[in-house]
Amino acid sequence: MSTMSSTLNPPRERIRRGGGAGTGDAWRVIVLNDYHNTFEGVAFALAQVIPGVDYAKGMAFANKIHTSGQAMVWSGHQELAELYHAQLEGYSLTLAPLER
Repeated sequence: MSTMSSTLNPPRERIRRGGGAGTGDAWRVIVLNDYHNTFEGVAFALAQVIPGVDYAKGMAFANKIHTSGQAMVWSGHQELAELYHAQLEGYSLTLAPLER
């Protein structure tokens, strides 16, 4: 009788680094340029909704949205992306559909 040594390896788990804040599998909230929101209104809405965005950073986003047509203002887990997307729609911002 021969003895075979076998080692069981635990299944590999996918390790997510950065809490979903990167662009890999993260959901992206993208604000589009429009002709009915002011820079100040966009900055205010972003500062109210997006964590870590104050009015000054909101103004920088507003400028990027104006000059390039859009800006990704947040990325992360789907549930939070859906929440922020809905809240920004409540401020009448024009948004791209949520995407990964």
